[in-house]
Amino acid sequence: MTAPSPTDPRALPAMPRGEQVVAYRGSILTCRDDPKEARAPGRAVEFYEDGVMVVRDGRIETLGDRLAIAPWLPRDLPVIDHSGRFLVPGFVDTHIHYPQTDIIASYGAELLEWLERYAFPAERAFADPAHADEVAAFFLDQLLANGTTTALVFGTVHKASAEAFFAAAQARDLRMIAGKVMMDRHAPDWLSDTPESGYADAKALIDAWHGRGRLGYALTPRFAPTSSPAQLESVARLMREYPGVHVQSHLAENRGEVEWMRQLFPEARSYLDVYERFGLLGPQAVYAHCLHLDDDDRARMAATGTVAAFCPTSNLFLGSGLFDLAAADAHGMRVGIGSDVGGGTSFSMIRTLAEAYKVVKLTGQTLTPWRAFYFATLGGARALGLDDRIGSLAPGREADFVVLDPTTTPLMARRLARAQSLEERLFALVMLGDDRVVRATYVQGLLAHGTAPEPFVRP
Repeated sequence: MTAPSPTDPRALPAMPRGEQVVAYRGSILTCRDDPKEARAPGRAVEFYEDGVMVVRDGRIETLGDRLAIAPWLPRDLPVIDHSGRFLVPGFVDTHIHYPQTDIIASYGAELLEWLERYAFPAERAFADPAHADEVAAFFLDQLLANGTTTALVFGTVHKASAEAFFAAAQARDLRMIAGKVMMDRHAPDWLSDTPESGYADAKALIDAWHGRGRLGYALTPRFAPTSSPAQLESVARLMREYPGVHVQSHLAENRGEVEWMRQLFPEARSYLDVYERFGLLGPQAVYAHCLHLDDDDRARMAATGTVAAFCPTSNLFLGSGLFDLAAADAHGMRVGIGSDVGGGTSFSMIRTLAEAYKVVKLTGQTLTPWRAFYFATLGGARALGLDDRIGSLAPGREADFVVLDPTTTPLMARRLARAQSLEERLFALVMLGDDRVVRATYVQGLLAHGTAPEPFVRP
């Protein structure tokens, strides 16, 4: 008999005093890779109908079929039984605005008017740190209620907005990336900074929060039209000074916005070229929407490793356009998925995936349930460069995971009872599900939202 590998359950050490080791039972579903090549997921998806996952001190130690693993588990190992429910990685949202929580579902405008009418007035209130604290807490609780455990998040122009968000995320031990907005023109005076003040605020926030616990910083110019060339240069300077930080912004969301950009940057070949001229592309750069691109843009994004955040609910709600997933794939672009609250209409990544399926259908393509699930988990983690820590239920990863109950509504229970395959069950769950599907959300192995059975020890 060969010696057990480090992830083999036979290699599990006994439980030392003081260590927290718990086994979770359920239908375990996780991605190993992007299942885009074929309808059948092959080795890209790992599934155990009756599985067990062992978590030690917040990290996944092993997982597999219950009957195969059970003989090797310590007798005194507590088990939390979620049988009949899916255990999946925590969802990853690659684009969302926490200060827009209170204006979600605001009626009747396209992007630029929507910003003026709803977003800017709502963001003005974040000059008050107490308001920022309250909204940050509510926002993060909403993410957890929807099974989202990691997100790339916009604040407002106020430094206090980022401080409030980071403090709330740290209190919940969440892996989050965020930043204060940088916006020095074409915005109200009460919602503008300067190249100098934006640089100083971002630098102070990076020094205080980046790499603290599970937090990361994202340099956040709102979009090219609201940042002067001097400010975009200050963002590039910070990227050079702090190579580990992300940069996030918007790109080619709305045709009117694209035309405005052309007037402001007549020397640029395209919207993407504006960012590239300032050195703002690369593997740590995430640009939301990316609807109105040409093939040259897509090729440049792929060559530089720059990420597109596909935001289907906001693109439909604001009438901005349809994301071309096939073109992104053809050029080898990196893609994540984002809810884009508050232009987006739901905190739920499950609802967001359902809308993504419809967007892709409208462009004459298809999005399999396997790949939709990948985008919300491992794909999102890869987009943020965090797949060595989150996004899958692989040994060594942080134990952020969600329990999904397929019987949460009578219609869903009825539909899934008639499903003939795992693919059909997963597709029905995506199309019919919402926050009610989320029975529990765990952060580093600890219950952060919902309910769970009491652990038991095998007799």
